[in-house]
Amino acid sequence: MADKQERMRVAAQEALDFHSQGRPGKLEISPTKPMATQRDLSLAYSPGVAVPVLAIAEDPATAYDYTTRGNMVAVISNGTAILGLGNLGALASKPVMEGKSVLFKRFADVDSIDLEVDTENVEEFINCVRFLGPSFGGINLEDIKAPDCFIIEQRLREIMDIPVFHDDQHGTAIIAAAGLINALALTGRDFKTTKLVCNGAGAAAIACVELIKAMGFSPQNVILCDTKGVIYKGREEGMNQWKSAHAVDTPLRTLAEAMEGADVVFGLSQKGAFAEEMIRAMADRPIIFAMANPDPEITPEEVAAIRDDAIMATGRSDYPNQVNNVLGFPYIFRGALDVRASTINDDMKIAAAKALASLAKEDVPDDVAAAYQGNRPRFGPQYIIPVPFDPRLISAIPAAVAKAAMDSGVARKPITNLEAYGRQLSARRDPIASTLQRIFERVRRQPKRVVFAEGEEVQTMRAALAYANQQLGTALLLGREETIREVAHREGVDLDRPGIQIVNARISSRVGAYIDHLYARLQRKGYLFRDAQRLIHNDRNHFAASMVALGDADAMVTGLTRNYSTALEDVRRVIDPKPGHRVIGVSIALCRGRTVLVADTAVHDMPSAEELADIAEEAAGLARRLGYMPRVAMLAYSTFGHPSGERSERVREAVNILERRRVDFEFDGEMAADVALNARIMEQYPFCRLSGTANVLVMPAFHSASISTKMLQELGGSTVIGPLLVGLDKSVQIVSMGAKDSDIVNLAAIAAYNAGA
Repeated sequence: MADKQERMRVAAQEALDFHSQGRPGKLEISPTKPMATQRDLSLAYSPGVAVPVLAIAEDPATAYDYTTRGNMVAVISNGTAILGLGNLGALASKPVMEGKSVLFKRFADVDSIDLEVDTENVEEFINCVRFLGPSFGGINLEDIKAPDCFIIEQRLREIMDIPVFHDDQHGTAIIAAAGLINALALTGRDFKTTKLVCNGAGAAAIACVELIKAMGFSPQNVILCDTKGVIYKGREEGMNQWKSAHAVDTPLRTLAEAMEGADVVFGLSQKGAFAEEMIRAMADRPIIFAMANPDPEITPEEVAAIRDDAIMATGRSDYPNQVNNVLGFPYIFRGALDVRASTINDDMKIAAAKALASLAKEDVPDDVAAAYQGNRPRFGPQYIIPVPFDPRLISAIPAAVAKAAMDSGVARKPITNLEAYGRQLSARRDPIASTLQRIFERVRRQPKRVVFAEGEEVQTMRAALAYANQQLGTALLLGREETIREVAHREGVDLDRPGIQIVNARISSRVGAYIDHLYARLQRKGYLFRDAQRLIHNDRNHFAASMVALGDADAMVTGLTRNYSTALEDVRRVIDPKPGHRVIGVSIALCRGRTVLVADTAVHDMPSAEELADIAEEAAGLARRLGYMPRVAMLAYSTFGHPSGERSERVREAVNILERRRVDFEFDGEMAADVALNARIMEQYPFCRLSGTANVLVMPAFHSASISTKMLQELGGSTVIGPLLVGLDKSVQIVSMGAKDSDIVNLAAIAAYNAGA
């Protein structure tokens, strides 16, 4: 376990680089309207802006129609309780608050801005936030110490007419309650009779106790403990009004006494708080939620050594049943904002918990199962809480929250069709981020050896370090060891860590085998034995590809120092296409939360109709492996015969070939890009066989594919990953020249993922 934790540790310099490289921080402001002409500016500002100003002055509710207010949440802290780091001040909390804002956008498409309030005075803080109220549709309080957080949240809820939510309290409570619902069901227990002990009496613990009582737990069956023991009626030491509200009439005085015979224990305290004898003394089939972070009160391994009938949850991602707040707050605010709720009440919290619990009982979709190679998670003791990247969260949780808001009378804009609302929510998801996360999770379950061919480059070293730190497998750095270590020392890269190996091609015992393998492949293609020797001795790509070809590595990544076509030519001298497949390049483009795969962006210059059909099949296969149902558009400058032209004939013939092959995915063409990507324009062609906008675009030529993806990346504010190399018999990925270390890590993970396919 210690080794695992060591591998997962983030190096300090790596974290600093992540936050500082490129534009510092993690957020930027991006306009949603065009600002290209003088008329655009006149509408956006003076004089056009006066019209919505007057409309809002006449009817304040229209601010939700004419401004960002209805999709804007402020993440606010004074830095008095930052993560597990304590009171480090408002400014030091900014990286955390920026991160929280990013999660809002990533998971629920909620725009968010972080505000750090530099005061520890409760009244000053309250006044600062209340007077900013018109700017936002909701307030997410974060990292504020207890008991100040209780006072601040309660006062702001009373004086503001928008949702105010302290996630440290209620987010944890909602996710824990969801897991508890399912754990009780699995063990045949009832809310009214179950005995629960909660160790810890801070903000999250108090919120957990309050929520489970609201859901039906008997107050007398819930015992709250702090560092001084049981909180009982009549106790005076270390008490406050929030603890007193949960004091019980009991002779029990210590945590050990309280846990004897308990059905459930919640830990919101510190590492090591639950001793072996405490766990042994609990009731049959105990439910143990050890939620202290980063180290739980007791680990699943320790519990398993004590008894084999326990159900466990922790706050960590490397164990099953993670109590992760990201399962809650983005979706709770999404639902609350969409019905313009005036508050987030208990009914909405309970609805979120029940929706999460129900989701864990449903069959897991393929794109979640893809992260669990060969081991689809099913409802049971090891799966009582959904995983954070389950794509169904965005439609299930906000809809439940919105319905509860409407039923409880706090919604000011009711939703009449919840099914349609759920479909709209699904369209807001950020697919590529979840796709990458699924890839990373699957590789962690089956780690791979990836050779980084350009091991003497500092970007490659940083990428290899990140690959190892993220527990993806072993990073094999190819190069001269003395040079690698000299560069690493100069650049401050620590390579003396588990999961990193340096492979020196000059002294490798495998050189002879690689030369023989390469010569056998090239001897009838004009190469002499000494040519094969030269390539293996002097060229990193040939050596790395030989490692993969002969099983000394599972995958490779290269391309940082030479152009794509040259690197591909090197690799193809060593590795053949997969039988029955065609080698192509596919780029993944994410544009404002929408993902499309573009092919071929790397290999075929001017493909024939037969080649275009092959490209479509390869790209559709990749889409499926990444968790998407492919809808393939065969692109051209014309749409279904207009305007007619010789170059579109190849595309039309490719469509005919796919028809004859009876492929098992949706496809159509020839069509222009706007028809493929715009549902409104596609409706003008009712005979089009695509059931929705395309997510796979097959370009008519390499140059159009390459130009379009590069333009998207540079001008369109889009993220483009790739080109991904598809169709080789062994797993190889080629990055763009000058790629960032994060790009190299992504493609290394994809190479490892494909090695297990």
